[in-house]
Amino acid sequence: MTLTIPDGTLTIPDGTLTIPDGTLQSAGMTEREMQIEIACRLFDAEKLHLWPAAQLAGMSRGEFEEELALRNIAIYRPTVEDWKLDLRNAEAMERKTCQSS
Repeated sequence: MTLTIPDGTLTIPDGTLTIPDGTLQSAGMTEREMQIEIACRLFDAEKLHLWPAAQLAGMSRGEFEEELALRNIAIYRPTVEDWKLDLRNAEAMERKTCQSS
């Protein structure tokens, strides 16, 4: 996905999002800052995965992860199922350790 930002217009291959200059001024943001902010917010809202959000921001994955960290947005979001699996694995490791003692 490539993005161009001519004259305050964020052009996306599927359509165009126009952010008026007055809105940018009110927000105290440049076009580039707004582009990154939108990508971060879409990632935070779980509307985009990490790589598509990084592409929207026009950044590498590492650069985008740094932006998320600056905003205190978690990059990895374990689910309840992830935690349950971790707990089962920890319990299994504990049983093996106890059996070998």
